[in-house]
Amino acid sequence: MTQNTQLRSATIIAIVDDDDSVRSALESLIRSSGYKTRTYCSALKFLDANALAETHCLISDIQMPGMSGVEMHEQLVARGIHIPTLFITAYPDAAPPIGADDPGLIACLPKPCDADRLLHCIETALLQQH
Repeated sequence: MTQNTQLRSATIIAIVDDDDSVRSALESLIRSSGYKTRTYCSALKFLDANALAETHCLISDIQMPGMSGVEMHEQLVARGIHIPTLFITAYPDAAPPIGADDPGLIACLPKPCDADRLLHCIETALLQQH
């Protein structure tokens, strides 16, 4: 096992999306790239799962029932928890700006996500942690 493979297999990517098919597709793609995944059907489920400390990167839909992905990210930041975050959305025109105001926000990708771009963004997010 190479060092890169070992690092990926120890890395946990959390996926938060209320759409079962999107969660499943993202989970399959990310696992096929060697990462571990944890999936959650809502922002509240993720926040309540006690998985924050073990999460290396977060992929979240923006618009979800209950709490939006943006609200979830704001709660994490307010708690002093900084997980590199990628937003995905079916409504890219309504996406929050990604910029220097919050270096923890890596990108906002339209649904359906381009697999290569998503994986590149995950790698960028993970490099930010080191």
